[in-house]
Amino acid sequence: MPRADCIMRHLPYFCRGQVVHGFGRGSKQLGIPTANFPEQVVDNLPADISTGIYYGWASVGSGDVHKMVVSIGWNPYYKNTKKSMETHIMHTFKEDFYGEILNVAIVGYLRPEKNFDSLVSLISAIHGDIEEAKKQLDLPEHLKIKEDNFFQVSKSKTMNGH
Repeated sequence: MPRADCIMRHLPYFCRGQVVHGFGRGSKQLGIPTANFPEQVVDNLPADISTGIYYGWASVGSGDVHKMVVSIGWNPYYKNTKKSMETHIMHTFKEDFYGEILNVAIVGYLRPEKNFDSLVSLISAIHGDIEEAKKQLDLPEHLKIKEDNFFQVSKSKTMNGH
C-alpha cells in the first residue's frame, strides 16, 4: 500500500494537455470511455506520486466541469510498458474530443492499481471506483475544487501544473 503522505502532499494536483488516442480499450473493450493525456503530461507528474486510481474534476476545453476518475500507472491487466494517465469523465459527450484540451484536478485517492484475473472483474472494479468517486466528490472540501480558477482558462492555454 502506498504511503498516504506521499499521495496527499501532491493533492489537489492540476494538469492539462491535449487529448490523444490511447490504446482503444476504454470504450470498445470496457464500455467506459477514457480521455488520454500525451506522454509529456504523464512524464511531468510528480516523480513520487503513487500509481493507482484517483478521483476529481475534469473539463474539456472551456466546457462544464464534471466528476471524473483517473487511472495513473501501468494497467497491469494489459501489461503496459509505458505509464499512462487515463481519465473517465462522468458525462456523456455527443462526439469524440481528440485534440481538445483536457483540464484535470485530482483531489483524492481511491486505491492502488492492481491486476485482475478477468475482464469482468476489471470492469466491476472500475464501476465500483466510479460509484465511490461520485460519493467522495459530493463532500464540501471536494466540491469547492470544482469552482477553482484553474477551470476558468481559455482553450488555447496549455500547461502542466497550476
